Parts: sequence; C-alpha cells; structure tokens
Amino acid sequence: MSKNVKKVILFYNPSSGSGMFKNNLDNIIGRYQNEGYQVIPIRAAHGHAIYDYLADLDKETYREEYRQIIAAGGDGTINICVNAMIRNDIYLPLAIMPAGTANDFAYYFNIPNEIDRMLDIALGNNYTYADVGKVNDRFFINVAAIGQVVDVSQKTDPTLKNTIGVLAYYLKGLSEVPNLKPIKVTLTTPEKVYKEKMYFMVVMNGKSAGGFKKISPDSEINDGLLDVMLFRNMTLLEMPGVFMKILQGNHPSSKKVLHFQTSKLKIEADSDLPTDIDGEHGEKFPLEFNVLHNRLKICTLEDNMGEEI
Repeated sequence: MSKNVKKVILFYNPSSGSGMFKNNLDNIIGRYQNEGYQVIPIRAAHGHAIYDYLADLDKETYREEYRQIIAAGGDGTINICVNAMIRNDIYLPLAIMPAGTANDFAYYFNIPNEIDRMLDIALGNNYTYADVGKVNDRFFINVAAIGQVVDVSQKTDPTLKNTIGVLAYYLKGLSEVPNLKPIKVTLTTPEKVYKEKMYFMVVMNGKSAGGFKKISPDSEINDGLLDVMLFRNMTLLEMPGVFMKILQGNHPSSKKVLHFQTSKLKIEADSDLPTDIDGEHGEKFPLEFNVLHNRLKICTLEDNMGEEI
C-alpha cells in the first residue's frame, strides 16, 4: 500500500450492545479500503491500547498521515477514546458509530443505527464542533452524575443490559427508590453558591442520559456551558410526578428540580457519594467541573461548523 494513503484509526468495543458492530467489522474495513484508506483497528482493552497508540503518534505530522479516528461502542467506549485524544493532544476528527446500550452522545448528533449510514457520515466531509466536560482529572462527553441511584449502570448486569437495553437501567433505578435519603451538598459557581438537599444530580454536556431522551432538553453541546440538574428532597408520593416530567422533558420547571447553566462548578458534600462519568465509575469528592469549548470535531450528517479550534 502506498505511503501516501491516509490511515483511519478504528477503536472498537466488541462487547458493546449485542455485538452488532463486531459482525460488521469486515464491511467497515472494506468500505474504507474501497475509498483508498488504510484502517488501523484497535480493540478496546481497559483503555490502554488507544492511549498507547496515540501517545506514539508524531505530533508534527499525524494530521497529514491520518484522516480521522472512529470510536465504535457505547458512551463509555467513546469516553475512553476522547480521554486518550485529549491527554495526547490529538485533534483528529472523530466519527461515532453507536453500538452500545445507551448511545446518548450519538443520539445528540442524530447518528443513525444502520452501519452503512454510519459509514456514509464517517466518510463524508460534514462536521460539528462539540464541547468536552472535565471533572477533576477526567473528561466526559455527555454526563457526570452524582447520588445514590446514578451508579445504576454500574450495578446493572451486562447480560441484562444487552438483552433488554435501556429498560434495564429504569428497572434497576426503580428498585433503589425505597432506599433514598436526601444528602446535603454545596454547589459553588462563579455566579452563585447553592446549598441544597438532594437525591441525585446530573451535570450535562448533552441532552440525554441513560436513555432518558429529555433529561436536559435545553442543553447545547457546543455552547461552552454545562447544564446542572439537581433533584431536591421529595416524598415518595411526589416522585412519580417528577419522573413523568423527566420523561416529558418538563422537569426543569418543577420546584423539586434546581436547574442552571455554568462554565465552572464545585460540588462538596459531607460524605462521599457515588459518581458516574458516561456510564462508568466516576471521581471522588470534592468535584470540580469546567468545559473545554469546541474541543472535538465530530463527523455529522450536516455541516454545522462554527469557530475554528
């Protein structure tokens, strides 16, 4: 193969979802080869493989040598890829191929579920910039969640998730309701300090989390801001009403929900609470958030380019 042929890094998780992506691996490589690209497959393995590969790239010439990075899997797989890109100062375009249980990041960009349509987007030349959130020393693409029920995805059996999808998250979350106790937290932003009692909260970069399509309906992924949603102390009788509002996207107007936008946030609590970053175990308290504005260049169906990085 000619030395002038551009390469594509394909970072994929063979265990995501139902294994649909793995079964189409040959088709993907074939499409790229037909377009004159060399595909470098990297199997997801504890995050080290993609980090090590990107660390070895020549920082002076990699943009001429590589067309893009493809991240194939769920939000957790994309998170690993993005963390490796940022830590190694890599600015290649990122193509997303959703193959997980809850693909919230891909959902924001209306990435289709069919492999051939994913490939059309990845091989195209349309892009949209996206922010990346940062909490302590880790980066997140979609959501950081805090509280007694937000580690649901960590407790849900992987086989169950792959069999019944996001419904598994809901069923597990409902089983936690009787054990909820409100926790005192202090939220500090450049604009205001909030002292609250909460059940759980999310810090959103995108609009959906765990398959809840409208948990942060007003979020924009490239506005330089994080959307904070805190669910206040409420009775068991009040919970169903708030839950229905979450499904409808009307909960930000509820008195039981604190909602605001900010570019920086510190969260403190009397006790260490479970945290979750894009569906994986999160950071320890205290938590400090900020935003990397327009850090990613995402392959999308339509071109929505704004300011240059």
